[in-house]
Amino acid sequence: MDIFSKNKVVAVGGGHGLGRMLAALKDFGSNATGIVTTTDNGGSTGRIRHCQGGIAWGDTRNCINQLITEPSISSMIFEYRFRGLGELDGHNLGNLILTAMDNLSIRPLQAINLVREMLKVEVNILPMTEHPSDLRALSTKGHWVKGETSVDEMEEDLLRLDLDPEVPAISEAIEAIKQANAIVLGPGSFLTSIMPPLLLPEIGRAINSNSQAKVIVVENLSPEYGPAGRMELAQKLAWIERACQGRKIDVVLGGKPHPELEDRWNIVTRDLASMNREWRHDRDKLSVAILEQLS
Repeated sequence: MDIFSKNKVVAVGGGHGLGRMLAALKDFGSNATGIVTTTDNGGSTGRIRHCQGGIAWGDTRNCINQLITEPSISSMIFEYRFRGLGELDGHNLGNLILTAMDNLSIRPLQAINLVREMLKVEVNILPMTEHPSDLRALSTKGHWVKGETSVDEMEEDLLRLDLDPEVPAISEAIEAIKQANAIVLGPGSFLTSIMPPLLLPEIGRAINSNSQAKVIVVENLSPEYGPAGRMELAQKLAWIERACQGRKIDVVLGGKPHPELEDRWNIVTRDLASMNREWRHDRDKLSVAILEQLS
């Protein structure tokens, strides 16, 4: 039995970062699971949510796009983005397809699985919840803002982050975490990609209760902006551990050393950057780094 068939890996996050990580884990096939943030309220996704309601599909679509291994007419259609002057301008057809599938399905997960089957994506993709919810943040000056785009644009530092309304986590995500040998958080936007799933108490409890799994945080290679960019790494790691009911992070995997943090966390430094874009993680290097932690 090889390392891919005897280990189960769960990656948590959203957007380009989670898609990159899942692409690095594609050799695990159905033993890899992505738990995707569903709180985006900007761009095409936000416009669809405003008209149709439901969860945000953009991050899920991004993950599926990065896992397509067999280019086809279906994959070209799924990745198509409209241009022009009308109402369709800026809309990604994948978002619209997922919305339509959701309307035709009993539950959002069924819509995702239908699209995965159509595009021959073996890695499991789960929304963090099947109920619509938004990020809500409280600033250090006592001001509340609601919505991912508003949180990203906050000029004040954050005191608290939560979901509005409170919603239940999807049960399949809890089960995947319970069975995991490794739970990977990041890379991605800290406040709007990594934290939202961890704000669901059931997910934090499940991570805390799986003492056999190695919890791995993968750092970004480029700096963030907005309130997340003003947070120190130690503060971000403390937020993650608090959301995970006090569960200690086993490994912090990044591209540069942090000697000031080594008395509290296990810092592992590796070259993870893409050859032609230093701000982006290389899939193969990510894969090797994760495999190293499982061996």
